[in-house]
Amino acid sequence: MEQTLEVCRWVYNETLAMRKNAWEQEQRTISYYESKRQIPIWKKENPVLSTVHSQVLQDVSLRVDLAFKAFFRRLEAGEEPGYPRFKGKGRYDSFTYPQSGFKLNGERLHLSKIGDVKIVLHRPIEGTIKTCTIRRSPTGKWYACFSVEYDPTPAPQKEMMIGVDVGLESFATLSNGEKVENPRFFRTDEKALAKAQKRLSKTEKGTPERKKARKNVARIHERIANRRLDFAHQTSRRLVNQYGTIVVEDLNIKNMQKNHCLAKSIADVAWNQFITITENKAEEAGSRVIRVNPRNTSQQCSGCGMIVKKTLSDRVHTCPHCGLTMDRDQNAAINIMRLGLQSLG
Repeated sequence: MEQTLEVCRWVYNETLAMRKNAWEQEQRTISYYESKRQIPIWKKENPVLSTVHSQVLQDVSLRVDLAFKAFFRRLEAGEEPGYPRFKGKGRYDSFTYPQSGFKLNGERLHLSKIGDVKIVLHRPIEGTIKTCTIRRSPTGKWYACFSVEYDPTPAPQKEMMIGVDVGLESFATLSNGEKVENPRFFRTDEKALAKAQKRLSKTEKGTPERKKARKNVARIHERIANRRLDFAHQTSRRLVNQYGTIVVEDLNIKNMQKNHCLAKSIADVAWNQFITITENKAEEAGSRVIRVNPRNTSQQCSGCGMIVKKTLSDRVHTCPHCGLTMDRDQNAAINIMRLGLQSLG
């Protein structure tokens, strides 16, 4: 599998170089199909390419094509995207069998040109397997990720509706007053991470000690990411099981992270990950997630609709117009639910 990754990395870099040179030297754009036709020619020049399944190599060409499409899409949107980059040694971590070349037999996965690999199946596979992606984590673990096609069974329809205001003080506040505490996974492991990074910086490049230190840093990052993902899955599952309609703010996280005082905390809380997972679970269960404009949801009074200015330090909403006093996040969650109701007509 390590050898397959290296061959795929070579094909990725060669495909990228071919497309880059064609534009710089001839002002010519090379399509995905043209780059795919180059692979048999490279196989004659470099026989090691024959040790990898042909469709896996074609998928590498597709990845380069998708990287260019994403680059031009961001460019047209007025962003400042980075040009697709060459992959250095150890920087290519996955390969995909898009149609064939793999077969699951109980506790073993047969991979063409590799052989049988013993696996631990985390859950029963439902439906028809379409693709198989083999991924190597930074800590050296290997994962097989299957995409399947199946008909989901919608859960019983739930009439209840809830507004969700995400924040930093509490991870989320619901319009019924319930709060979900912010676990602050990165902050919890920040000291351990800093200690591991300090050890890494003191080791000499190219030594076994540096490799071990780098793996320790990666292990802490992986632990933080796994805990955050598990928390997002559990919280979203609880909401989807209980409510038929969930209303959230359509936040622009990138702009919010320009506030350097809050950027680390915003990245740690991972609102986008939580909302995306909730949308996926809701779609499968026959529920729905509605995104609404976050403008003035924190400033507006949920009782009378008047604007009551607040700073981030003001944790209680007190309206001088109607006398309503309540937690500011719950007030925002009620406004979010109201906007969701308006969007439904």
